[in-house]
Amino acid sequence: MTLSALARGLNPPKGFVDASMVNPAPDAISLLGGVPATELLPTDAVRRASAQLWDDRDAGRAALRYSPAHGFPTLREWIAAREGVEENRVVVTNGGMHGLTLAVLTIVERGATVAVDDPVFPGFLWALEVSTSQTLPVPVVDDGFDVEYLAERLATGERIAAAYTVPDFHNPSQVTLSAAKRQALVDLAERYDFYVIADDPNRALRFAGQDQGVTAFHSSDRAIHVNTFSKTLGPGWRVGWLVLPEHLVEPVIRLRNRLDVHTSSVNQALVERLFTGYDEIVRRAADVYRERAAVLVDALRSQLPGVFDVREPEGGMFLWPRLTDDSIDPTALFRRVVAGGVIYQPGEYFAASPQRSTARHLRFAYADRTPDELREAVRRLARAFA
Repeated sequence: MTLSALARGLNPPKGFVDASMVNPAPDAISLLGGVPATELLPTDAVRRASAQLWDDRDAGRAALRYSPAHGFPTLREWIAAREGVEENRVVVTNGGMHGLTLAVLTIVERGATVAVDDPVFPGFLWALEVSTSQTLPVPVVDDGFDVEYLAERLATGERIAAAYTVPDFHNPSQVTLSAAKRQALVDLAERYDFYVIADDPNRALRFAGQDQGVTAFHSSDRAIHVNTFSKTLGPGWRVGWLVLPEHLVEPVIRLRNRLDVHTSSVNQALVERLFTGYDEIVRRAADVYRERAAVLVDALRSQLPGVFDVREPEGGMFLWPRLTDDSIDPTALFRRVVAGGVIYQPGEYFAASPQRSTARHLRFAYADRTPDELREAVRRLARAFA
């Protein structure tokens, strides 16, 4: 069987552990995925929205037809108003990963170099692989993507097509890119002629600290802002969006016309009918995740004092504690913890560079676990240390 060069060059996705890889016990508590709490998903509102859609014969028929490639006008207007941009800059996508892939295919030449977070969200590397595997890992520090490091590399002759970062509640490191660094990153992009890809799926889920804003990304013609409803309304919708510079809108549309044509008309029509309750959905989720993050941090500090360096999250779904004892083998610890009934993402899977190890970190996803489950998970974790 003959495959294209692209198909031959794509490796099996790496970067995440799933339950099938480690065969955990049936009662294992999973801290694997950044997914919304099931009980927070708006199933009742979706049921009502669906009835409204199909009871309206004209609307129902329209939802079964083709959609404009840019997305439904009402949906784009609503997104644009919340983002503070013109409607013509918004393109509705099939979730966040689709937005990342469209961005990569539009602006990254084959074999070009792209600066990426280190540690990095592995899913972006999957999207990037359709164009290139050449990356420049940039450390993620306490206030996000290390813009000064990138500036030094650029000043010494490094050239990149794009710089990728998760600016709000970074996955996995949970930190947020400061407003000053957002502007500095965009300034670098304009000076050195590359694009910034800002991947922002958790932005709405802030429950502490100060919003650092998105004006820097929206005011530059060198920035692409990617978002999704996956973390608020649920990943099953596969509805997200891009905020693009005006000059990239039509190239992105021409590209998607060769790929998926448009986002599901039915899903767009239903999401539109959830607008009136959306702010309450987000507020409730932030309140629940605030409690769960606090429970997890408190349990780690009380049951395993001094074992981890832990930083309280300001939002999102992840905790990124670091083992303080260099004598502990993270790989052996992971095997013991899984055998003891807890499964999580080892930090090594998020390393973008072998020179900057993340193996001493653990990524815990707390959003879809109850407080009691989180306390029990830490009790089991403590037994693995004992």
